[in-house]
Amino acid sequence: MSDTVRYDREGAIAVVTVDNPPVNALGQAVREALAAAFDRFESDDAEIAVLTGAGRLFLGGADISEFGKPPTEPSLPDVIARIERCSKPVVASIHGAALGGGLEVALGCHYRVALTGAKLGLPEVSLGLIPGAGGTQRVPRLAGLDAAVEIMTSGKPIEPEKAQMYGLIDRVVSVDEPRLAGIAYAEQLLAEGATPRPTRDLPAPDSPKRDLETWREVLEDRYTGEIAQVRAAEAAFRTLDTPFDEGMKLERETFLDLIKSRQSDALRHAFFLERKVSRLPEIEGVEPRNIATVGVIGGGTMGAGIATACLLAGLSVTLVETDAVRAEKAYLTISKNLDGAVERGKMSEEGRSRADLTTTVEYEALSEADIVIEAVFESLDVKRQVFAQLDELMKQGAVLATNTSYLDVNQIADATGRPQDVIGLHFFSPAHVMRLVEVVVADRTAPEVVATAFALARKLKKVAVRSGVCDGFIGNRILSHYRAAATEMVLKGASPYQIDAAIERFGFKMGPYKVADLAGLDIGHATRTRKGPQPGEVNPDWDDRLNEMGRLGRKTGRGYYTYDDGTKEDPEVQQIIEDIRAEKGIEPREFHETELVERYMTAMVNEAAKVVGEGIAQRPLDVDAVLLFGYGFPRFRGGPMKYADHVGLRVISDRIDRYAAENPEFWQKAPLIAELVERDGTFEELN
Repeated sequence: MSDTVRYDREGAIAVVTVDNPPVNALGQAVREALAAAFDRFESDDAEIAVLTGAGRLFLGGADISEFGKPPTEPSLPDVIARIERCSKPVVASIHGAALGGGLEVALGCHYRVALTGAKLGLPEVSLGLIPGAGGTQRVPRLAGLDAAVEIMTSGKPIEPEKAQMYGLIDRVVSVDEPRLAGIAYAEQLLAEGATPRPTRDLPAPDSPKRDLETWREVLEDRYTGEIAQVRAAEAAFRTLDTPFDEGMKLERETFLDLIKSRQSDALRHAFFLERKVSRLPEIEGVEPRNIATVGVIGGGTMGAGIATACLLAGLSVTLVETDAVRAEKAYLTISKNLDGAVERGKMSEEGRSRADLTTTVEYEALSEADIVIEAVFESLDVKRQVFAQLDELMKQGAVLATNTSYLDVNQIADATGRPQDVIGLHFFSPAHVMRLVEVVVADRTAPEVVATAFALARKLKKVAVRSGVCDGFIGNRILSHYRAAATEMVLKGASPYQIDAAIERFGFKMGPYKVADLAGLDIGHATRTRKGPQPGEVNPDWDDRLNEMGRLGRKTGRGYYTYDDGTKEDPEVQQIIEDIRAEKGIEPREFHETELVERYMTAMVNEAAKVVGEGIAQRPLDVDAVLLFGYGFPRFRGGPMKYADHVGLRVISDRIDRYAAENPEFWQKAPLIAELVERDGTFEELN
């Protein structure tokens, strides 16, 4: 045995315990030790075996750090086959979680018991893969095809009670110790004279309610652009007429084919960057300041959302508004948010009763807060006034944070006598739901304040990304550029609806014009007014006219779309655009969907490369994280920088050259792209 797997006896029962913290991942050493443990079980006089996991869960699945590397023996399918062909019964005792390969191991055991509260699932599609160790062949034989396809294609874990209903496990027990639960079940099975019960020997499942073609249509609609879900369904359907061993062979071929795909590469990139973005040399070993009490200034949508996020994390919150009516409204909004969190299972009743929220009109109530987060009107003058007040009021060592979306954090910090304590925390709305926070580090922000911002984000369960200071930081700066590319295409002949449809088919949940309606057209109008004309950018005159008409998007019921009866295109908007083209003497041309997507994405990548080249984002993966978690970028494409590497930087460079022939001011190539193309480099190598 190795240190990762223990073998011991309880009378006639052999107990095999995987102990590979933190999640009992099934790396090569564990696989080898498991195979050895069951060889030993076969050769000794134990009559039944219990397989369980040490620590907080059963088995967490494959070690994904091995993905993309040459395979090492024994493979997981071989280990599971070794367990399944044991001549004496094997019981899996599941606690915490049995996910992916962990559940596949359990399905290779002959009997399965789960502790209440455990989670069982096959989340491989979230990495662009299908179950690769028998999941597509064993789950249908146990649960039926419809249930199997739902489990595999959603990737979501299920409760043990539902798993028992499906037939994936045999019993659910309310005990705290998986070893004891497994032994108790094994003793019962011995008393009953139980024999091995290999899942592979079960008959083919009954005919499903939906045939494969129907499932394909459902999955293609549900997971637009993704490929793993359909491939998982196809593999599962082979159980209807394919022998087990042949089904396993085809499953493995599909798994290995997908692991080489762009989508799986992108999804694995997205998975790992969640952990990498917070690893910053500048805060390595730096102790963050203690944060227990939070002040929030402003109780509008953003301020209320920030306060809610802090309360959900167990922090004490004092929110300041300008008058009693607004303070009461903020209190009611936050209370409603918390009640909703309880209903959705995101907060316990006990946690709700402990939520410590105060709303007030008195700035003095913030004097002892560990951090204050300002979320007032997006005006530099207003924010500087607020920070000047905070400077006089706040205790020494308190962190002063601004939630500005665009403004210069250095100028805000200069309004205080303690610029080292000032930082930007750009939350995304709704702040208690959206996972992204841009941590905007000003020129004089102290390292421990940066460390504190990242520690707070972790406590709030947010993905924090470091940004330098510029107009719009990482996300909104890049957004302004690809939105400008869309505006140029509309002026030349595309319709907003055509662009939205193309971008949604690319994988975004919403196209740019639906997003504009959701945010409010007055927001974009205010930003353009503040910034003034930009070199090479087309002014969206139609946007200004919609503002003048009071058509501000969803909040007024009309914007680019109408919202009286669902979301519908509006011929009036198209007519306004056509009138403006006529006024400018522009003869509209046709745009193919491919060109729409390529121009949009090339503008995004080009500006992102400038952001990295200027040091606003330290690494390409920081850009990918911002666009993935804050702007709805399709996860299965990995982010704009991963997309660019897949397409090829030389292709991106050639597109820019082509577009620059029409508008050289706007399409100025990022020096970083030119440099990487010159040496056949990639964005990935800069991570």
